[in-house]
Amino acid sequence: MMKGNKKIALIATLLFSLVAGGCASSTSAPGETASESGKDGQVELKFLHKWPQPEYYPYFEEVVKDFESQNPTIKIKMEAVADEPMKDKLRVVMGGGSVPDITFSWSGEFARKFVRSGAAMDLTPYLEEDPTWKASFIPASLQPFASDGKQYGIPLRFNGKFFVYNKDIFAKHQLEKPKTWDEFLELLDKLKAAGETPIILGNQSPWAAIHYLTGLNQKMVSAEVLAKDYDPKSGQFTDPGYIKAMEYLKALQDGKYFNENVNSNSHDMATQLFYAGKGAMIYLELEEFPTVEKSLPGKWDFFELPDIPDGKGNPNYITGAPDGFIVSAKSQHPKEAIAFLKFLTNKANAEKMVKQLGWPSPIDGATNPNTALKQVAEGVEVMKSAEGMAQWLDTDVHAKVADVYLSNIQLLLDGTKSPEEIMKEVQAVAEEVKQEVEQ
Repeated sequence: MMKGNKKIALIATLLFSLVAGGCASSTSAPGETASESGKDGQVELKFLHKWPQPEYYPYFEEVVKDFESQNPTIKIKMEAVADEPMKDKLRVVMGGGSVPDITFSWSGEFARKFVRSGAAMDLTPYLEEDPTWKASFIPASLQPFASDGKQYGIPLRFNGKFFVYNKDIFAKHQLEKPKTWDEFLELLDKLKAAGETPIILGNQSPWAAIHYLTGLNQKMVSAEVLAKDYDPKSGQFTDPGYIKAMEYLKALQDGKYFNENVNSNSHDMATQLFYAGKGAMIYLELEEFPTVEKSLPGKWDFFELPDIPDGKGNPNYITGAPDGFIVSAKSQHPKEAIAFLKFLTNKANAEKMVKQLGWPSPIDGATNPNTALKQVAEGVEVMKSAEGMAQWLDTDVHAKVADVYLSNIQLLLDGTKSPEEIMKEVQAVAEEVKQEVEQ
């Protein structure tokens, strides 16, 4: 999810308009299908995911083949579409009315658009009737797919955000991992004074700095206020914590703790600089850890975004989000769709995914030292102990609000706009969105 977050927001807007016009709700109790199966009792499920790459696609092929062998009356028609052509594909699929039974979805606002339009099936009854399946998920991974107390998505991957640091640089200057923001700033000052670049950032695609703001918003603003503001029906963004969060981020830039030209460097360029020892730290997603190990074998470690004592947010949250699948409310075969999702997320397949693809799994115990890199397993344990997740800001708010953040975060870092100016724009757009939703 790293490189396509603005694209995600745009896709979400498209999805909402297409799905709202093309998907009517249908209701089926657990264990029932909405209509008769095909000839000879054969059921065909349409399954759309976003991993056509040769390093990922074979895993899904294997899972589908195994499922079909164990369920001979069910045929899975699988299709994979990467981020770039996703909009065109969804326009054809949704516009033509051939809606997949099971569709990939990011969590947060992206999934909630499906919910509000009546396009996503309520999966709560299926989870409740199978408590073993429900209990197999790390609780923090289910919450981002919930809406109004109901569950609408099933997570497949579980991703978090951490500071990764070069152990050699830390050892050279006798530095330790910080636990509080004050300790973090003291660490940054020591690195800068020693002639090191404390943090490498590539913000050419502004999701990178938005990931910082995701965690800072969560630390500075209470969970109740965030929930209200991130809801398009009630967003105001007037809490002073939003401005303070931007001030904390801007202070890192003004303090010259980042590398030069952050807005013209890509994330890939930033990671290469870090691997070359040109900086002490970089803010990365858990799924990037295997690449770090290949580039700096045994020479790195990680820590969470440090606590900010004066913040109003829950200190036991972790920045990150799962992604996974929703079931179409138009599906004629909900029982079979749920059966496939149960199979896809069983512990054996989850362990296989972790080992084969390197993706952290939301299934409790699937990501362990036998299936994953040691640091990945440790990262999942941190996420497992979290009380909740601060989901990516640019996919957890309405697409129009996300666009304001995305279009202004570079201007914040280069000093063109102040936090106050940006938040006034956010507030104005949030009010427009509220009026649109009410109509």
